Parts: sequence; structure tokens; C-alpha cells
Amino acid sequence: MDRSYVLAGSGHRPDKLSGFSEETNSRLISLVRWSLETCFTHQPATIISGMALGWDQALAQAAVDMKIPFDAAVPFVGQESRWPAESAKRYRSLLSQARNVTVVCDGGYAAWKLQRRNIWMVDHCDAVLALWNGSDGGTANCVRYADGKRPVINVWNEWARREVERLRGEMRKESV
Repeated sequence: MDRSYVLAGSGHRPDKLSGFSEETNSRLISLVRWSLETCFTHQPATIISGMALGWDQALAQAAVDMKIPFDAAVPFVGQESRWPAESAKRYRSLLSQARNVTVVCDGGYAAWKLQRRNIWMVDHCDAVLALWNGSDGGTANCVRYADGKRPVINVWNEWARREVERLRGEMRKESV
């Protein structure tokens, strides 16, 4: 990959991670930063985020923190309309910091629009940074679409390792 590569991301929502919390979000952002510093020889010129809760927004936030331009690939207007107020507020804040916002599909929610967004991201990137545990769902669909078209770097094992260490630390604190 040359120095001007575009990196897209696809990963799980908080329900497949450690839940909806600021602590989980912070750990996800930390993993994105680690991934960008460890898995690549240099930073991407641009990051594309699908802006969903969890990994996608952590990718966008890490891009902001690291001063890497990011583009938001929104599947449809109102993606955040059914989210808790605080999540919708974070979403709108991130959108306001995006270099570009592309609304991939017209109209409101339809499940197929999420995959159309995934296809758009893969078609507009040079590599995909995934947080995928191997289960079926939107992340699996994105990774499968990217397979053979773009390099996919899956950092699930690092997430799992960090979660095991975190839980061991909590258990040690409880036993003292």
C-alpha cells in the first residue's frame, strides 16, 4: 500500500462487545489507535467509517483524535433515529467533524441499505480494518464482500486478549 491509502472499517456493535458504556467506547478507540500504529507501516490518508455504534464510531473518533481525515458513509438519513439520545448526540458530533459525508441510499431504514453502505465503503478503500469475531451479521457480510477485493486486517484476537486481561484484573481486585 502506498502512503495515500484509504482505510475503511467494519466491526461489531456494542452488544457483541462489552456493552454500551463509555468504558467500552474508550477501549475500542484505544484498539483502533493500536491497530493504526501496529498493523500498518504508516497512517492512512483517509479513514472511512460507516458510523454505526461500536467499532465504526470508535474508528471515526480515533481518526479525529489522531488528526486523520475521515469520511462518513451513512447508509440512510436517520441512521441514529432509534438510538439513545447520548448515542445520537455523539453521532451528530462525529458527523460534523467528517471531511465528507456520503449518504449511500435514499429514504429511511431498510436492512439491505446497511450492506449497500458496506459495499460502498469497500469499493472506495484500499484496505479494511475489521473487528470481527467470526459470527454472522453485518460485519461478516462486509468482510465477505471485501475478501479477495481488498486486504482485510481483523483485530478481533487483540480485542479478545485485552478483554481477558481486563477481566482477570477485575477478578484480582475482587479477590483482594
